[in-house]
Amino acid sequence: MVGKRSGATEPFNRDKIVTGVRRACQGRPVTEDQLAILAQRVEDSIRSRGLGEVPSHEVGLAILGPLRALDEVAYLRFASVYRSFESLDDFEAEITALRAARDEKWRAAVAELDRDRPGADRENDTGKAAAGRSASTEGA
Repeated sequence: MVGKRSGATEPFNRDKIVTGVRRACQGRPVTEDQLAILAQRVEDSIRSRGLGEVPSHEVGLAILGPLRALDEVAYLRFASVYRSFESLDDFEAEITALRAARDEKWRAAVAELDRDRPGADRENDTGKAAAGRSASTEGA
């Protein structure tokens, strides 16, 4: 069950999630299958809490993470309504947070690739590359 702000409760409805997220995804390269998977992830997240009733606010929070991973523009649209953005500063703060998260994921992926590279020793490789450049410019 989902508890509304008005105090009323209603059964969890995955279709309501798809409908709300679909609006945010309008004009974005997001398929119906992706929307269905997102809604399933949200439902699984809510049900895994094992609570008989979840506030509607919690359902909205459960949507934000998977939507951000699916499409950043749709996420920003949904978040702007869900979090009641009131100014450009609200958008700028959210965009800054999105960029920071994306940059962190990129750095983590690069670090993972470096760890997986056979014989990887970043300092050693950097030194070798610099030495190689230096030797090649001396001979020129």
